[in-house]
Amino acid sequence: MIYSAEVQHMCSVAKGAYHGPAPIPEEGKWVQVKQISDVSGFTHGIGWCAPQQGCCKLTLNVKEGIIEEALVETLGCSGMTHSAAMASEILIGKTILEALNTDLVCDAINTAMRELFLQIVYGRSQSAFSEDGLAVGASLEDLGKGLRSQVGTMFATKAKGPRYLEMAEGYVTRVALNCDDLITGYEFINLGKMMDFIKKGDDANVALEKAKGHYGQFEGAVKYIDPRHE
Repeated sequence: MIYSAEVQHMCSVAKGAYHGPAPIPEEGKWVQVKQISDVSGFTHGIGWCAPQQGCCKLTLNVKEGIIEEALVETLGCSGMTHSAAMASEILIGKTILEALNTDLVCDAINTAMRELFLQIVYGRSQSAFSEDGLAVGASLEDLGKGLRSQVGTMFATKAKGPRYLEMAEGYVTRVALNCDDLITGYEFINLGKMMDFIKKGDDANVALEKAKGHYGQFEGAVKYIDPRHE
């Protein structure tokens, strides 16, 4: 340690009481975080790249500073999906400090990691007041039984109006219109369920029909349109 001449010639003054850092809520306990291993929490965060052509939702489950679970969901950029594949391998087993200072391949994923780090070390995690936190694997519950991200994709023009392409329920196949050409409902295919049916031996066409559903005032509509071709 090198001290400047000014500091070397100062007289010593005793330091007052030391109370440590303010405790933060972690998995149902109040913890004074003094090192990375003191940090635990389950949380989500959003990141984006510099050109803002895509984004990432990152979910981490941290136990005693170590990332035990990671869910990487990306949207809007084809290359980002490959980055997510690599990030899923990179993140697990690292401390959150290591992960913060590791290239996670894509700016959006790096930004999401930064946002999660801030949440976790400031005690703003989703599991802050959950005793013992959440079990490893908890992020899969957000995906549902089909293990697919919740995606909404809509397209609209002033000339022709809106087109529903994908909802949380699944891939939209038909949109129902009333007599005023207003959307009143839609038909969808739950692709996760469809693939499960096929894996169990169903014919693809049978699986498709079994995985269909509809929402809103779909039945008895005046007109149905295919949102991708009409």
